[in-house]
Amino acid sequence: MTASEAVLPVPVLIVEDEYVIQRRLKIILTNLGYNEDVLLFANTVKEAYSIVQQQPIALALVDLGLPDGSGISIIEKIREQDAQALILVVSAWSTQDSLFRAIQAGATGYVLKERDDVEVALAIRSILRGGAPIDPFVAREILKQISIPTISATVEQNRPAADQETLTQREQEILSLVAQGLSNREIAEQLCVSRYTVESHIKHIYRKLSVSKRTKAVSTARHLGIL
Repeated sequence: MTASEAVLPVPVLIVEDEYVIQRRLKIILTNLGYNEDVLLFANTVKEAYSIVQQQPIALALVDLGLPDGSGISIIEKIREQDAQALILVVSAWSTQDSLFRAIQAGATGYVLKERDDVEVALAIRSILRGGAPIDPFVAREILKQISIPTISATVEQNRPAADQETLTQREQEILSLVAQGLSNREIAEQLCVSRYTVESHIKHIYRKLSVSKRTKAVSTARHLGIL
C-alpha cells in the first residue's frame, strides 16, 4: 500500500442495487487509490444493515432508492455508530423531502448518479478532503426553498392546486422524449443514464401528474402547458 492509499478511510460501503452502477463506483474508487478488498457492497437495506452491524464504516456511498426500503435508514445507522463517518449519497433525484431527510440523517454530500465519472470522483475527493459536496442541480432545488416568506406566501396563494408539485427540468426532458415515442431504454441511452434512473423519473412524473400511463402523462402535460 502506498503512502497515499494509507490515508484513505476504510472500509468503504457501497449501497447500490444496480450492478452497472456498483461496477462504475468500484472503478472510480480504485482509480482514487482504493484496493478492491476494502470495498464492501450491499444490494439492499437488509444487506447494508448486516455489514454495518459487523464492522464500522469509514466511507459510504449510498443510493436512496433500494428494493427493500430507503437508503436514509442506512445513513442513520452509520451515523449512529460513528459521527465522523463520511457519507455521500449517490442517487437519482427523487424529491426535495428525500434530499432534506438524507442530509438531516447525516449525509455529508449528495451527487446525482447520472453525473459522469469525473463529477462523481470529484464529489468523493471533496468528501475525503473534508468537504460537503452538493450536486449543482440539487443545490438549485435547495435554493428554491430558501426565499423571502412574503414572496413565497404570495406565490403559494396564486398557484393552482394542480401545480403544487411541478416537474423538475430532468423530468420535463424525459417526458418530452416519452412524447416522441422513445422507450425507457432508448431514453436511457440518449441521456447516458441507467434505465432504472429513467424508470424512477417516470414514476415521479406519474405521481405528480396523477396518471398511470405514458399516453395519459403526455396528454396531461400538454393540457397543463408543460409540453
